[in-house]
Amino acid sequence: MRLHKSVEREKIFKVCREFVGKIYQRPPLKSSVKRVVRIRTIYYIDILEIENRDVLMRVGCQAGTYIRKLCHDIGIILGTGAHMQELRRTRSGPFREDETLITLQDLRDAYEIWIEEKDETELRRTIQPVEKAVEHLPKIIIRDSAVDAICHGADLAIPGILRLENGIRRRTLIAIMTQKGELVALGEAKMTSEEILEADRGIAAKTIRVIMERGTYPRMWK
Repeated sequence: MRLHKSVEREKIFKVCREFVGKIYQRPPLKSSVKRVVRIRTIYYIDILEIENRDVLMRVGCQAGTYIRKLCHDIGIILGTGAHMQELRRTRSGPFREDETLITLQDLRDAYEIWIEEKDETELRRTIQPVEKAVEHLPKIIIRDSAVDAICHGADLAIPGILRLENGIRRRTLIAIMTQKGELVALGEAKMTSEEILEADRGIAAKTIRVIMERGTYPRMWK
């Protein structure tokens, strides 16, 4: 964030703390969404360094937060004006810059090694399995007999569930998995973990996005 005028360090820290929590944001003029006021959550703002009018900070925020608008609004409260000078995304969901992210050149090199030397070691290192994307989601493991039905868009019924993780709440996003740990689909929970364990019938989750290809598991439904 670049400030338009110099300001005391203590004031910068104080104002940034005021933006932690739920904030109101109207998307900027140059945005791909409708410009209506939205509520977004800022989980933390860590100021790492201040040099002259440049403020280097790490922000943890809810998806859909406009950082350039956050910088602009901080500048207004400081009374100096401010804009976003540079943005670098270091994490998105379970993906972290220093653990899982690679460059396009790394991917191209891994592909060329696979083509020329038939060695897929680097390719497997650079391309993450789809299951990596749902590590942070609560999971429901289903019976093999229910997999193909889910792949055809059926909602997840209680009889198809083998086991599940604790902490599932209604209307939360969940991952529907096979016994082998394969991602079948994403769903919206219609019951809590406790309700699922106590029920013997009903819909536990609505299928909202099928990931596994149809026919991967044998069809065992009519």
